[in-house]
Amino acid sequence: MEQKNPAPGFLATCWTTAGDVMPLRTGPLSPIPLRQRIQAAAEAGYTGIGFGIEDVVSARDEHGYRQIEAMLLDHGLNHLELEYLDSWWTDTPEATATRTALLEASSALGAHHIKVGAGLLGQIVDKGSLQERLHALAEQAARAGVKIALEAAAFSMLPNIQRAAELVRAVDHPNAGLLLDIWHIYRGGTPYGALGDIVSPGSIFAVELDDGLALPSENLYEDTFDHRKLCGHGDFDVVAFIKTVRALGYTGPWGVEMMSIDHRRLEPEKAARLALGAAADCFTAAIPTSIERISS
Repeated sequence: MEQKNPAPGFLATCWTTAGDVMPLRTGPLSPIPLRQRIQAAAEAGYTGIGFGIEDVVSARDEHGYRQIEAMLLDHGLNHLELEYLDSWWTDTPEATATRTALLEASSALGAHHIKVGAGLLGQIVDKGSLQERLHALAEQAARAGVKIALEAAAFSMLPNIQRAAELVRAVDHPNAGLLLDIWHIYRGGTPYGALGDIVSPGSIFAVELDDGLALPSENLYEDTFDHRKLCGHGDFDVVAFIKTVRALGYTGPWGVEMMSIDHRRLEPEKAARLALGAAADCFTAAIPTSIERISS
């Protein structure tokens, strides 16, 4: 009998279920209660979910960590991603408070990884200092039982996956790894076929799927938040990306990070369902025997 590929797990990243929120315009807090987002993700078929730390802190103050953990477990969401830590190489009050909150929440809720960024394009930080501070952050994360997943955002000082992979290799810590977001890899100009020469399989802590047009709008930050497409509805060739990442040996859940003006207007239940249906269709096209179609 032919052996089928195992069905993948999918993780609804923070913005996929967050509703009408765009940090630079509205602030980071989602208007959708955490419980509703958890239920929406579970009913759509996800096995994991992501939250911004501001939403977790708000829910903690209302319910406590134990109740949040119970919500996740009751809905079968066993893979948790928390975000977003930037300026981790500094000791500013804001960075310190965010780092402390993320590590505390990760430890309390059993998060798999914390998503971290790398500042702004053109920002200059000494390479040795970055290595030292990322290693220190990974040490703190290890004590909290969580991993650090570095995202090479196209509008950051690590604007492509090559730069981020070099930093992670130099840090050489088991709790410091990479997040591969197709949007940033495509916008960063890295051919998918080159990933095998850039990324070591064991360093991939998380993957995110989405889609977009071949040419971005003028502002990359607005492009990533306002103009993404459902997987398979743009020019990124999501199927080829899935095949490439699987060939690298990645076996973890696949994050689905859908952000657009239209997506933010949807109720979280429909938003979660549409995003997952499109991602699952791409996965089926990439590995036909791996998954039954999730209807949208």
